[in-house]
Amino acid sequence: MKHQRVSDLMSDAVVRVQPGTPFKEIAHLLQEYDITAVPVVDGEDRPVGVVSEADLLQKMWGGEPDGPAGDGEGPRPADAKASATDAAGLMTSPAVCAREDWSVVDAARVMARHGIKRLLVVDEAGRLIGVVSRGDLLRVFLRTDRAIRTEILEEALVNSLGLAPSSVQVDVTHGHVVLSGRLPQEVSVSVLEELCRRVDGVVAVEFRAAGEAGAEGPAAVGR
Repeated sequence: MKHQRVSDLMSDAVVRVQPGTPFKEIAHLLQEYDITAVPVVDGEDRPVGVVSEADLLQKMWGGEPDGPAGDGEGPRPADAKASATDAAGLMTSPAVCAREDWSVVDAARVMARHGIKRLLVVDEAGRLIGVVSRGDLLRVFLRTDRAIRTEILEEALVNSLGLAPSSVQVDVTHGHVVLSGRLPQEVSVSVLEELCRRVDGVVAVEFRAAGEAGAEGPAAVGR
């Protein structure tokens, strides 16, 4: 079972800036291209950080956090960003990056772990080649029910389990998969359900043994 790759979903038209790019030029680029963040790259096009709208807005409110002041041992990071005038001072570093051959699951996991909305995509040499966002990853749920059902029949039943496509009835409605029938003793329901969950676009999986309500209805062919 193969998930879509980051390279299938990423945008390769990436607006980028250099560490010395001035504050106002960054603000102009965010507005002009209707984006919320821009990667900062070095002279070899390798990402070194990201400047977001939130970084720029610290200039407006001064970077002073709510609550007690710091310990006086030096400027807080927010204070430093509030006084920064170029990308080098504004950026959050290091940049969190993905490889183009990562699966959508890998990318989603890293986004969740770091609490970020996008990942910069780099090639084997570490050079920036694209960006993938949460919205891009969610596109896998736009797959048609027909495509999902076909992949379950071909990949899960035939290729992975060695079953005939007709051995299990597969209904798919809005990404909800209903499996019904009787499985051979050597095939467990949990294994089949897990294989179905690995198919991009699947929202939920339910198995109904033969004889259960709704188990003998006609298969949905999808949209």
